Order: sequence, then C-alpha cells, then structure tokens
Amino acid sequence: MPHIEAADGTRLYYYDGGGTGPVAVFVHAWSLSSTMWEYQVAAFREAGYRCIALDRRGHGRSDVPGTGYDLDTLAGDLAALLDRLDLRRVVFVAHSLGTLELTRYLARYGTDRVDRAAYVGGMAPGRVPPERLEAIAAALRADRPKWFHDGAPAYFATSGTGAWLSPALVDDAVRSILLTPLEVQTDTLQAMGADLSAELRSIDIPTLVVHGDADASAPIDFTGRPTAALLPNSRLEVYPGAPHGLYVTEKDRLNKELLAFAAGH
Repeated sequence: MPHIEAADGTRLYYYDGGGTGPVAVFVHAWSLSSTMWEYQVAAFREAGYRCIALDRRGHGRSDVPGTGYDLDTLAGDLAALLDRLDLRRVVFVAHSLGTLELTRYLARYGTDRVDRAAYVGGMAPGRVPPERLEAIAAALRADRPKWFHDGAPAYFATSGTGAWLSPALVDDAVRSILLTPLEVQTDTLQAMGADLSAELRSIDIPTLVVHGDADASAPIDFTGRPTAALLPNSRLEVYPGAPHGLYVTEKDRLNKELLAFAAGH
C-alpha cells in the first residue's frame, strides 16, 4: 500500500489512481476516510484525472499517533503529500473537516501547487462554540454507536433527498465512522473551533462552495454562505434539500459540477 511519511514520522496512506492527466486531490470528512470519495473518484478517473486521496492521520489505513490532530499538523500532512508526490496544478476537493485543513494549507503553504479548490459541505470558517464541541465529545464518550446511528438519517436526509439510499449504504457509513478511534474523533473535533475567517480572505484561487440547505451537521448560514462571502474568488452553489452527505445523495449533480469547475468552466 502506498504511504508517505509525515514530518513527525507518522505513516500516511494515500490512494493513487495513477494516470498522467490533471491531478485531483480529495480531502475527506471528520471520522471517515478516503473511501468516502468512491463516487467522485470514479467520475474523475473516467474524465482522465489522476486521483489522489489521503487518509488523515488516525483514520483509515494511516498510522494512529497519540498527537498531531491540530490544524497546523494536518495541513502539514497535506503539504507533505503534495511535496513527496511532486503534485502540481492540483484541483482540491474537500468535505466537512477537510475544508478546515485545506484552508490552513492554502493560507500557510500558498497556492503554487494548486489551481482550484472545491469546498463541499464544509465546516469552514470554523468558529464552532467550545460548549457545542464538548457536548459532542461527551456524547461520543457515552455511546458512540448510538450517536452516529441516531444522526445518520439527518446526515443523509433519508426522509428527503436521500430517501433513495438503501439501509445497507447508511449502515456501512456508520460502520466506517466507528473504525476511527474515539480519541482521534474527540481530538480532531477541537479543530472545528478555530476561526479561519482571515485565512479564507487570503485565498485568491478560484473556489467553488457547494452546500445543501438541509445540512444539519454544518448549517449553511454558519458555514457555506459565510465561507463563500469570505473567499475572494468564489462561487456558491446551494442544493435544495441536500444534507451533509450530499457527496452520496446528490452524487450525479455534484460530480458534474465538480468536473465542470475543475475544467475551468
């Protein structure tokens, strides 16, 4: 399995779709792994892209160190990926927590290697109140399976735009989330409290912000809309009735939108 070594020696797994076309790098959500992007990777590969997807430290097939779940370290891990693979003219696609580490990466390391960035169901600009983060952490410590199971219907809007999803698909997502250790989940939660407003203002590459107006995990008025307003060169696409898990529920529309954006349209 392909791995890179982070600055602190942590081994980080990455998926590499190969190919010699333009490069798309996918940054996954809180508590999931690079496999969440299966529908987007398939669409981008078919369009001729080389697809790279990193498993965040503590997630998927990467090492699980005891430290390094702050935004600075996570952004450094992205920098290590792009540097070690010498990736250039990258199109980034990030979801949820991934939009925070992407923002920190772009603000800290610049855009020499990056052409465009898509924020999908993002947590940016952050600023989640500490009491809210502590309440989530307490619920996870009390009964993780119940918390994720109870939240899955809203995450996928199974009574709305995600009604077509099979119970098996929803159950598989919950199982995948539970593979991430509790301590990793609670540590990475803290990154959501950072205020990245100034950093978003500093990013001048073209950006696409895609957000559902039924996102219960990252309500659009606190995340998607202010993020689009702060990014100097952005376009906001609002998906009516779409939830946080729109990378599945709206996959056909999203894939077309992402590919058109990546091509410069």
